[in-house]
Amino acid sequence: MQHSTSNDPAFLYFPNDYRWSMGLLLCLGAAPWGGAEINEVHRVGTALKDKVGDDDAWFDEWTKMGERVEARGREAAARGKTVTAASCLMRACRYYQTGERFLHPKTERGADVYRRSVQAFKDAAAMMDRPRIEFVEVPYDGRSLPAMLVHPDPAKTGGKPAPAMVFFDGFDVTKELQYFFGVADLAAQGVGCLIVDGPGNGESLRFRDMPLIAETERYGSAAYDYMASRAEFDPKRIGVVAISLGGYYAPRAASLEPRFACCVAWGAQWDYYETWRKRFEALDSGRVVSLSVPPEHLAWVMGTETRAQAMTKLEGFRLDGIVQKMRCPFLLLHGAEDRQIPLDVAQKCFDAVGSAEKRMIVFTREEGGHHHCQVDDLTLGVHAMWDWVTDTLKPGR
Repeated sequence: MQHSTSNDPAFLYFPNDYRWSMGLLLCLGAAPWGGAEINEVHRVGTALKDKVGDDDAWFDEWTKMGERVEARGREAAARGKTVTAASCLMRACRYYQTGERFLHPKTERGADVYRRSVQAFKDAAAMMDRPRIEFVEVPYDGRSLPAMLVHPDPAKTGGKPAPAMVFFDGFDVTKELQYFFGVADLAAQGVGCLIVDGPGNGESLRFRDMPLIAETERYGSAAYDYMASRAEFDPKRIGVVAISLGGYYAPRAASLEPRFACCVAWGAQWDYYETWRKRFEALDSGRVVSLSVPPEHLAWVMGTETRAQAMTKLEGFRLDGIVQKMRCPFLLLHGAEDRQIPLDVAQKCFDAVGSAEKRMIVFTREEGGHHHCQVDDLTLGVHAMWDWVTDTLKPGR
């Protein structure tokens, strides 16, 4: 169900398999923020060259690399070399989760590897001074959501309450993966970052049996309340951002929770039911479909047994009639040749947003960033977003 991408100027490791190419590129793109080493990624890619499409092999090879790098990190930690150890453990986490993303059906071994990934990240964070990362629980619906709070650089805050952004995951992203999308850069500029595994994502889905829900304002408000309760943050300067399917999460949350000071959609959404209706129609007829994960992922995150049940739940995932209510400043980023969500969908969402102050940035093939959520050049998206966020949340604006 794939098509050749050989004419694409982006670095596509598996030119005849979109999903695998995007998966490897997403991992490699974390390199500027310590989430990958090009040689380690290349070694995994080389081992998979004659196994394209075999998701069990994908899981095995990434897990092997994660184990190798984690072992180096643990050995360094035993010698008291915490900088070396943290670097290795961060990459190990990334490799583990890169492999686990495609694993369907989910297995106990996969769950064990995921637990190792989370622990590796926590152990690495404990050895780091900057940014300071605190693992927290966000009260929600009588339970709580696991999250990490990346503290702003104190040299930038001057001891005053800082601005902050609440991050939510996408369809198949996690708080750990999200960290490596330039979060440390935003914290270095004096903005706190709360990265939340919301329902349907990360630990909340895997270990707390919390499937995806349409009403993102419910946990959006919970995350806002948590950040506003902390004296080190300014309640009037807390925004929300999310990636990929987060282009549904963040706009809905900001439209129905008016306390958010700004909203960033890193990739657009509009009618997620219609998106999957077209995808399944194409899959059933044997046509090419560009997906980020296997189609079985949908029913799993929705907590359903069948595709039909998942589609019924998806009927609530529509932004029309909601984003018209948004009033805070809004930024939308999109790739001109996004193969998962067409550009016309992004334009439809942007046009409907009710904010008086809104901006849409479209990245082209010529400049790079033309793929889904700028996976072909994450720095383009990160720099554009954080420049806008720091301007939008500056004091007295």
